Amino acid sequence: MLSSTAVSPAKLTTQDLKLKGFKIYAVDQPCTTKPHFSRRDYYKVILMTTKARLHYGHQSWELDGTYLLFLNPHIPYSMEMLADLRHGYICLFTEEFITSIDRSESLQQSPLFKIGSAPLFQLREDQVPFMSCIFQKMLAEQEADYPFKDELIRTYLQLAIHEVLHLQPAEAFLQYKNAAARLTAQFLELLEQQFPVESPEQTLPLKTAQEFADRLAVHVNHLNKAVKEVTGKPTSVHITSRITDEAKALLQHTTWSVAEIAYCLGFAYSTYFNNFFKKQTGMTPLACRKS
Repeated sequence: MLSSTAVSPAKLTTQDLKLKGFKIYAVDQPCTTKPHFSRRDYYKVILMTTKARLHYGHQSWELDGTYLLFLNPHIPYSMEMLADLRHGYICLFTEEFITSIDRSESLQQSPLFKIGSAPLFQLREDQVPFMSCIFQKMLAEQEADYPFKDELIRTYLQLAIHEVLHLQPAEAFLQYKNAAARLTAQFLELLEQQFPVESPEQTLPLKTAQEFADRLAVHVNHLNKAVKEVTGKPTSVHITSRITDEAKALLQHTTWSVAEIAYCLGFAYSTYFNNFFKKQTGMTPLACRKS
């Protein structure tokens, strides 16, 4: 139900309509330089007709045709262009944008973005028009004045993701090339299994790199080295980031007290949680809730 204080379309400003955590580009130009995707904190869905070589984690593929690519910011990747032309769309978005309506599972657990899943799907000629239409609609809505365009774009993006799940992947799963990739996937899955936190009485069983290493039966230095090698980030950064994301969700989507949230996220005292949250976000838990 819309609030009676909602802004009417006639009074909307550019700021009111500004999309947060989403951007789509159309690409239709010669390959004068190799693409540089500098925003490594964004997930990407790319619809591209080109000839290129994709390096993703420890795997590489030769692309020749029209593909959908699903790139996870936690996995290092690069693309070498092997043709003079490229055509398509590049869609960037944060996890918060796609999951803002409900506290659904992390994108890292999605069949398309999960570490261990194949990141590319080749489209048949008859599949390209429909998928192109979805991206064209997102591009059009991005520039439109519709007050709920973020919800509409989110729906189009989710439609593209679900449509792809019906397609035949280039490979069902990536084959881990080494033990580091396998261990990193196990760590990230174990991390995600702890979320979402469903009640104030629930507490996180694993909160430190040492606890994760013990559960995985490896030395903590070995775990840290593997995770840094595969993702470019230390184990502690992944843990801290995920706890921070959950803290934001609990502050915004529950009526639990700060003390209850601090307890279920593993902080012995609210002051410890307040200091942690402010260091990670630049604001206090109460300020986050009010915003």
